[in-house]
Amino acid sequence: MKKVGVLVLISFLIFACGSSRKVTRVGADTTIDLSGKWNDVDARLVSQEMISDCLSRAWINNFNMETNAKPVVTVGTIRNKSREHIDTETFSKDFERELINSGKVKFVAARGERDEIREERMEQQEFASDETAKRLAEETGADFILQGSIKTIVDQIEGRRVIFYQTDMELLNVESNEKVWIGTKKIKKDITQKGHKW
Repeated sequence: MKKVGVLVLISFLIFACGSSRKVTRVGADTTIDLSGKWNDVDARLVSQEMISDCLSRAWINNFNMETNAKPVVTVGTIRNKSREHIDTETFSKDFERELINSGKVKFVAARGERDEIREERMEQQEFASDETAKRLAEETGADFILQGSIKTIVDQIEGRRVIFYQTDMELLNVESNEKVWIGTKKIKKDITQKGHKW
């Protein structure tokens, strides 16, 4: 009987000390900043503001007047030069979405995506019917490529940390290497943590 009582007490203690995690669903556009590090809100704000600036500049009108066509754009490499893990692919997809949805440019697949599509076309040459196989060497070439980087500067002392993020983006003419647009977005976060040093 004594053993049963001990087992019940141990079971109670295990359950009492267990996790009391609670999950609440929130809107995807809700601002939640737990750690002060780069997050989805930062990525969204930077991409929206920078693409809005990019599409309002003279390069797009100049191209339209010279060619009487929409420019074709692709996203190149966005480098993470910060101290944090930042998923630059998610970030670059935000840029792609904003560019495509603007209706002002045409958009072609990025390098990694093109490789998969090219492989599919090659397989179609062998396995698909002549009527449905897609032709080789008929891709739309990009006129411009968007490249960039995310950098950070961190200043900290005892329970306070300031993180400065700078995102730089450049739009380059693929044929001439001319830079037709440069954008910069800066974010600064002041984080305090009582009773702890970093």
